[in-house]
Amino acid sequence: MNIDKSIFLEKARLIRRKVVETSYNSKIPHLGSCLSCVDLLVYIYWFVLKIQIEKVDDPNRDIFILSKGHGAPALFQVLAEKGFFEEKLLDTFGKSGSFFHEHPPKPGYINGVEAATGSLGHGLPMALGMALAKKIKGLSSSCFVLLSDGECNEGSIWEAAMLAASLKLDNLYAFVDYNKWQATGRSQEIMALEPLAEKWKSFGWEVDEIDGHDFNSIDNAYKKIKTQLNKPKIIICHTIKGKGISFMEDDNNWHYRVPNEQELKNALYELEN
Repeated sequence: MNIDKSIFLEKARLIRRKVVETSYNSKIPHLGSCLSCVDLLVYIYWFVLKIQIEKVDDPNRDIFILSKGHGAPALFQVLAEKGFFEEKLLDTFGKSGSFFHEHPPKPGYINGVEAATGSLGHGLPMALGMALAKKIKGLSSSCFVLLSDGECNEGSIWEAAMLAASLKLDNLYAFVDYNKWQATGRSQEIMALEPLAEKWKSFGWEVDEIDGHDFNSIDNAYKKIKTQLNKPKIIICHTIKGKGISFMEDDNNWHYRVPNEQELKNALYELEN
């Protein structure tokens, strides 16, 4: 089934522009990691999550956890665009005393942030616990978590993967932002990730593998795995680090760099044309 991609494409372009501007103004990096997951965040927040902004503490809300916490600058822009808080609060990003920084703070400081993340490997176990709690309480809502491929090096991810399958948590959904890079090099060269989809299947998960920048592919995969009962679900999303800006794409230097004035102008030009 095809979906109207126009709203997703426009939102993704807007979020990418704001993320780049914020990085330039705050001098805080992780641009490449943010840009690779924007399309996934836009799809999840505009199409999947069942959350009422005026009832952010509703026990039966869907829960989203950004396990790759260094993607927080993108998440903050999405939350602001969805109305969880006033966008002008992001003017404080990276400043002393602000709760808006490189990683999400603990819950209670920013509406829509369900968990403090940044120490990689913790988001999936937390989402697992929340999904199990929903099952115990008889709630109909689900838990969603966004992982990075480098994060799949962590043993806590695979412990959670085994337990989630054992518990048959079909209300637990994971997305992997598989941009092929981690902090110091290519993911596959640092740890033997591949065959990643087959690993998750062998752990008892329902798995699909897609282009993580194609909204129809994301949509079709989500609708397909959603029908599977008694299994946790995961979508391996092949993405490009720095997606949307040609001179940042697939360049791991943008894990650490912030744009200078000319690079900002060039990036915004690409995103607006």
